[in-house]
Amino acid sequence: MNKNDLQPAAVFEQFAKINEIPRPSKHEEQMIEYLKQWGESRGLDTQVDETGNVIIRKGATPGYENRRTVILQSHMDMVCDKLVDVDFDFDHDAIKTYVDGEWLTAEGTTLGADDGIGCAMELALLDATDIEHGPIECVFTRDEETGLSGAEGMKSGFMTGDYLINLDSEDEGEIFVSCAGGRNTQARFTFKREAAPAGSFFLRGQLKGLVGGHSGDDINKKRANAIKLLARFIFMEMKRYEGIRLAQFHSGKLHNAIPRDGEFIIAVPNDLKENVRADWNIFAADVEDEFHVTDTQMVWLMESADAQPVIEAPVARNFIWAVQAVDNGIYAICQDEALGGMVETSSNIAAVHTTDSEINVLSSQRSNVMSNLDNMCYTFQAAFELAGAKAVSSDGYPAWKMRADSKLTEIVVDTYKRLFGKAPVVRGIHAGLECGLFSERYPNLDMVSFGPTLRFVHTPDERLLIPTVQMVWDHLQAILKEIPAKD
Repeated sequence: MNKNDLQPAAVFEQFAKINEIPRPSKHEEQMIEYLKQWGESRGLDTQVDETGNVIIRKGATPGYENRRTVILQSHMDMVCDKLVDVDFDFDHDAIKTYVDGEWLTAEGTTLGADDGIGCAMELALLDATDIEHGPIECVFTRDEETGLSGAEGMKSGFMTGDYLINLDSEDEGEIFVSCAGGRNTQARFTFKREAAPAGSFFLRGQLKGLVGGHSGDDINKKRANAIKLLARFIFMEMKRYEGIRLAQFHSGKLHNAIPRDGEFIIAVPNDLKENVRADWNIFAADVEDEFHVTDTQMVWLMESADAQPVIEAPVARNFIWAVQAVDNGIYAICQDEALGGMVETSSNIAAVHTTDSEINVLSSQRSNVMSNLDNMCYTFQAAFELAGAKAVSSDGYPAWKMRADSKLTEIVVDTYKRLFGKAPVVRGIHAGLECGLFSERYPNLDMVSFGPTLRFVHTPDERLLIPTVQMVWDHLQAILKEIPAKD
């Protein structure tokens, strides 16, 4: 399949243009300007709010003037991650895509289909002259990936529609009607560096090739976490031998991604270096067996490193003990049968980086139950404060509760059955959607979320299942025709 032959052509043409525009989270200025000029050049009512969210309004087609207004919403920013050996500047370079069978993916970077493909559908709809619909408002929010600050900063009244379709979900055939709330918790250790004990030999341990993934939607897939594995090895060695000292620890980049690679530098007594190397090889084999289904391409490396100052022993020990002890992964499953046994509460340790005087730890907690979200944040704080760190949680974002009387859900399900001859799955998602914030400012807004199938989002392996884009595009058009009239 050639990229130029992708269907629906109108959507993929818009997606290709979007991927030429740098749009890292918090740096979406070029995308905002592009959308503003795009809407104005077509004579459409286009506004940018104080936060940088963009709304483009289009009137109804003939015969649909009395229908209720539908909001179509996606976020303009993308997670920026790349393979370690790929030379790429997300602030300037265009995403390079290619077709791999039925999948569209990128050359060594995130694809940006989360949520560029949602933006592309909105633009294609706004540009279309042959699609029947009532009044529509296409909303493009900024900075969804690093804290939902675009939705957080949106004031009441910016959107005026009755129904909202969020185009930021990743499993075609699944209609999302609920999402988790989330908070980030950070911990910081401070220390003074000191000389390593005499006779120390320095070793660098590196782990890469993990699958990683979205810390909400993929947390139930038992994928390996590089931080937990590296800390676990150091914990074992510190328990086994005297004199193991930590000099460096680096892993992870993003609060909402499972870390897929990392490295540490330790100083070991010279007479133990071969023991540690042997332990590393045994540990690697054991872990590969643990994750033989999910993470089949692990790469373990250990080599000598340059001598350097090390972290104070009590601080290093406490840091490693805290990472070993803290909850990571699924904590609870939803008790509501309507949500189909999805994850209710989880925590993910996402990034650790050392400087000359600090160890900084970043984690993400999620839950559909806000009291349990608080509990998970407290658990992380307690573990790291007991270890001597300062820990603090962000304000985060709220959960989106399922609406039992949703007319929009009824329309979405019925049109899907009619189009594809089967019922979609109606469920919640263990990830943050902007619908949670919208539900606070627009309590009467009837909302659903759906989208084409994406895999390995937030990683350089991100890919979009091409045939599902046509399915979502057809479904979207069918929904717009069935929107009811105003009372």
